[in-house]
Amino acid sequence: MNIQYFVGLDVHKQVIAYCVKQADGEIVSEGKLPSRREELKAWALQLPRPWRAGMEATLFSSWIYREIEPLADELWMGHPARMKAISSGKRKSDKLDARMLADLLRINMFPRCYVLSGALEALRRQLRFRRLVVHETVKFKNKTTTLLMEHGIEYAKKKIHQKKYFDEFVKAESAVTAELKPLLRFSRFQIESLNRMNAELMKMLSQHPDLRVRVGKLMQIEGVGPVTALTWALEVGDPARFANVKHALSYCGLTSALRESAGKERRGPISKQRNTYLQPVLIEAAKLAPIHNEKLKEIQTKERAKGHTNRATLAVARKLVAYLLAVDREHFADLEGKRQQERPSALVASPSALVASASKARLSAA
Repeated sequence: MNIQYFVGLDVHKQVIAYCVKQADGEIVSEGKLPSRREELKAWALQLPRPWRAGMEATLFSSWIYREIEPLADELWMGHPARMKAISSGKRKSDKLDARMLADLLRINMFPRCYVLSGALEALRRQLRFRRLVVHETVKFKNKTTTLLMEHGIEYAKKKIHQKKYFDEFVKAESAVTAELKPLLRFSRFQIESLNRMNAELMKMLSQHPDLRVRVGKLMQIEGVGPVTALTWALEVGDPARFANVKHALSYCGLTSALRESAGKERRGPISKQRNTYLQPVLIEAAKLAPIHNEKLKEIQTKERAKGHTNRATLAVARKLVAYLLAVDREHFADLEGKRQQERPSALVASPSALVASASKARLSAA
């Protein structure tokens, strides 16, 4: 498509700054509009066509992207870190940012990033909410043990969070004062409520029709459980976004930063530019997976022999990513093969349908 107009969008919570430019850089229009669906749609419909819009990926970009996408000829989401590297300068304002985005689109230097489909994004939001639930559960468990330690009360570390033991412990322990009991029971109530929420969220996600088959195939890898499989599927989306395993490892935050100058190469620690939801899950899975997977156990043993436990965990996590990517690619290839098989049958059926419709037309005419 021959795009003639380029639209830069600097999105915020309450306002969106925009700039529309032609291919030669001439400003057609610019201004601000409120971040509301009705005004946004009305503005998008009156833009001159064909147009391509671009915005930086932020907290507010998702719903704006979904609203404009059906109305745009092309709509791109920009990688915030790369965009900052390209456009850093002394002067910064919403108007200048919108102009800069339009210019990046116009000269084909816009650092485009992958955008998850709407259906998977909604499921990913549920999974990330589950992570919050788990973190809060851990906080209340830690608070329970902290309260007991502050009063010098001994308890069975492995049993304190079991319902039956906890109830008997609070009743029988004489050192638990009347002021302490309600705090312990409130913490226990919160833990049980959060555990129920966690179980319900996991059930919803694992049984969802868009995920059930895919997650089942990922879990066929020895050492991969439902949490790891769901996190991979919903954080990665389409595995075709990765050209090779190295790109997948970089996205997961399992590679070190590279510093090269004057022919000298230096590797730093693990890069901070990563998916912060996927990396910790893979690291935790890498600690447990060797128990169930002999090949991963061999890698772990080999790396541990060199004297560094953390590097052994990292090596297992990298191999786990390679396994997940291979299985996921195979799953998507199978889906594409099924679609290809369905298309010829539809094409074969269409001539007969045309003949039948033509016969009906003749009979009705007669």
